[in-house]
Amino acid sequence: MSKTALVLIIIGAVNWLLVGLFRYDLVAAIFGGSGALVSRIIYVIIGLAGLYAISLLFTNSRERT
Repeated sequence: MSKTALVLIIIGAVNWLLVGLFRYDLVAAIFGGSGALVSRIIYVIIGLAGLYAISLLFTNSRERT
């Protein structure tokens, strides 16, 4: 689950990089706009992955396997 969360966080980070540099929201472009239901679901999943990753800060690296 940790690796899945990491992949989702990387996707979110790349999307924010594109928004910051080029004002281009890749998730919105792929899934029909930022208000589209699918885009909102993707944003929520990425956000939940980020919240899950907070717990990784407080676990031993041997426990994450």
